[in-house]
This record gives sequence, C-alpha cells and structure tokens, in this order.
Amino acid sequence: MKVNELTGHEVHDLLAKKEIRAIEVTEAVLGRIDGVEEKINAYVTVRREEALREAEEIDSKIQQGEMSSPMMGIPIAIKDNICTRGVKTTCSSKILYNFQPPYDATVVAKLRKVGAILIGKTNMDEFAMGSSTENSAFGTTHNPWNLSAVPGGSSGGSAAAVAAGETILALGSDTGGSIRQPAGFCGVVGMKPTYGLVSRYGLVAFASSLDQIGPITRDVRDTAILMNLICGHDPKDSTSLNVPVPDYTQALVNDIKGMKIGIPKEYFGEGIDLEVRRTIEKAIEVLKQLGANIKETSLPYTEYVVAIYYLIATAEASSNLARYDGVQYGYRTQGTNGKRQSAMVKMYEDSREECFGDEVKRRIMLGTYGLSAGYYDAYYLKAQKVRTLICDDFAQAFKDFHCLLTPTSPTPAFRIGEKIDDPLKMYLSDIFTISANLAGLPAISIPCGFTKEGLPVGMQLMAKPLDEEMLLMVAYTFEQNTDHHLKKPALM
Repeated sequence: MKVNELTGHEVHDLLAKKEIRAIEVTEAVLGRIDGVEEKINAYVTVRREEALREAEEIDSKIQQGEMSSPMMGIPIAIKDNICTRGVKTTCSSKILYNFQPPYDATVVAKLRKVGAILIGKTNMDEFAMGSSTENSAFGTTHNPWNLSAVPGGSSGGSAAAVAAGETILALGSDTGGSIRQPAGFCGVVGMKPTYGLVSRYGLVAFASSLDQIGPITRDVRDTAILMNLICGHDPKDSTSLNVPVPDYTQALVNDIKGMKIGIPKEYFGEGIDLEVRRTIEKAIEVLKQLGANIKETSLPYTEYVVAIYYLIATAEASSNLARYDGVQYGYRTQGTNGKRQSAMVKMYEDSREECFGDEVKRRIMLGTYGLSAGYYDAYYLKAQKVRTLICDDFAQAFKDFHCLLTPTSPTPAFRIGEKIDDPLKMYLSDIFTISANLAGLPAISIPCGFTKEGLPVGMQLMAKPLDEEMLLMVAYTFEQNTDHHLKKPALM
C-alpha cells in the first residue's frame, strides 16, 4: 500500500521505527494532491512549502529520540471554517476570500503542539450550510468513488481528501451531520463528539448550540487517537465541558457480547433507499452474530427533527452572520466605479449581497423571519420546546439500550446537481443525523457496505452524552470483523 493510503497509527509505527521519514510521508501526500486534486477539488489552500519545512523539523526531532505523540509527523487537513494562524480561513465564502486569522483555533493549537503537520484547508459548503459541498465559492468537491457524485457536506472536502489519499487524517465540523454524512458518502469514519467535549474556540460559528468539531479518518483507531488529542476543557469556550477525558484507545476492544443496541423504527420508513436499507440490515446481522442484543425501539419525535433544526439553526445563523458587514474584516463592496458608498447601510447591504451565496442568504432570511416580532413565539420558541421533547426521546431510549443504530443517510451519494435546486430534498438528506446535534449526543458513522454501483454506505451509531467509548467499542468491533474500511476508490 502507498504511504499516503496508510492510517495515522500505521504511519506513526513506521516513523517510530525510523523505517520512514516525515518528509517522505508529506511528499507522498503532496504528490497525491498533485495527481488527483484537479478531479476532486478537496482543498481551498495547500501549505506545500510550510508543510515540507515542518516535516524536516519533525524528522530532526525524531532522529534525536523525540517521539512524544502519535500525531507527530502525521499530515492532517483542516476544514476551512477552523481558524489557522497566518493561513487563510475562508469558510468557502467570497466574503472571507482572503481572511487570515491572527490566532489558531484551540484544536489546531493542540495539533501543532504535538507535531502534526497541517497540510492544508479543505473545501466545504459556504459557512457549513449545505449537504453536498456544492455551495462553495471555490467550486464543487467531487466524490472519489464516483466523480459525478457529491461527497456530502458540509465537510465534503475533508472526507473526500481522506478517501482519496490526499491526507492521512482530517478535521471537520458537524452542525446537523456535516461530519457523519460526508464520511458515509465517502466510505470513511466520521465522529461528532458530545456537544462541549471539543472546544469550539476558533470554529467560525454557524449555529452555536449545534456546532461541534470532530475527526474524519480511515479507521476507528485513528478516530480514538485524534479524540484523545482534541477533547478537553477550554476556558476560552464558555460551552466547553469541564469533565475528565479518558484514553479513548482503551475502548478499542473487539467484543460486544451482551451489548444492547436499539434500532429506531422511524429511521427505516418511507424515503430510505432500498440498497441502503439492505446494507444496514446486513450490518445488523453481523452485530447479532458477534453477540449484540438488537431490538426495535421508537423515537416518536423524529418526524419533527428537520423542521425544528431548520428553525433553530437558521435563527442562530442569522445572528452569527450579522457580523459580516464589510467593516471589520473580509470583503467590502467597492461601489459604483470603485467609489465608496455614501450610505453606510447601503455598503452593508451591497457587501453581503455581492458575497453571500444563495444558500447562506436563504438561511439568513429564514432565521431572521423566525426571530422577528410576532413570529418568535410561534416558531423559534416552539422549536426550542420540541427540541426538549427530542432530547427526552433519547433519554428514554438510553434507559434500555447502550447505543442506537441507524443509516447515516437515507440514500447513497447523489449526483452533482441532482438536489441543488430543491432545498427541501437537500435538507432531507440530513434527516438521520440532525437528531444527535439537537440532543447534543455523540455519534459516529462507519463504512458498512456498498451499493451495486460501488458507492459506500455509512452506518450511524449514537450513544448518551459523554459515552464516546461505547460508540468506539461497537464501531471497532464491527470494523475488526468486516473489510469495508479497507477498500479504496479506483481513482486514477
């Protein structure tokens, strides 16, 4: 297998044994980017010279006997809504086309500290608003398994880069499934941690009560390793949980005998693709054979999750995106003939009109409407009350089950352009992932099979808050007894 196709822990073992150098790993990844990036479009920015220089510095430390972290010398890609000091962070939007943050996000600072090599910033739906990575000011990202299909979104660039061998590891953000859905579409592992377990400091806000940073990797062990490094309390984030962080690699035990897994019947009804359903059912049989006790359960408020999400998320987006006014940073309209606008309000309006994409404008308008006088109680406040009922659904289910199992998405990756003109169809592609964000739960997507056309199918596992270890144990056991995660796209 080529170096750029190895997992992070495999690369670490080779580096520790001095059988390979960090510069070779970085060159292999950059070589792959040179070879396929024109087809994939996974990156907004590639840090070529800087990454090579950092790799040489890491090699020097390793030669001197310093090998302090499993991430040391490992290339990692960062979604372009996570701040990186001195490196453009655009959110794939024209309004931030040349913005260079003066600071690192907490997760980036942690990764730099342990010697990870930041290879670049990945493409995404603008401001993380989308499910296909078609809503980017820098062009659509393509799925490595089928270049005419979407990679999912909004972390499509990160998932595609991992699947295509354009990075070893990646970070994404998940507001309503934006890590898990692209992971499912691209045949890789993606985890959304419990809300507050990973600092959001330096994550450009979309919906602050829903957003969470998490890993995208080739196998479950790499996910556990990354979780060890990025989790933990951060005083810079007021929503950060001050709880002990376990060693998640200790949860990687190939044994689920007696585990109680619930199958919510609402996730297997109308609208689910037949091949997805059959693939998930086969995965369920594997888990049964491994000793899990699997029974049907119910989450009655599932039918409301899309409506509730698109009230709460758009309301928070409306508030968070008000700061992009063309004054402090980012793009400012030049006005007619390059002259400055005479009216400040006109300058605000034109800056936003010229640079926000259609989907971002749509969500800002939806959110502003939901928060407006006369509608706040009828829409936003009611949505928050139903959100509580959705949380209660899960709390009740977890009295009987260790975790819940669902498809990651109702369909495999759809074709580019297929849903872009129908927002409702696009929104429904996240119907199985949204609930975990509304309830603040940890959830993971792992590869569990393929369609007849060779497109990956993802299986989602959800657990009670702060029970990431349970998810990792079940995911790891399934992975150790199947080979879906070992398959690679036939991308030339």
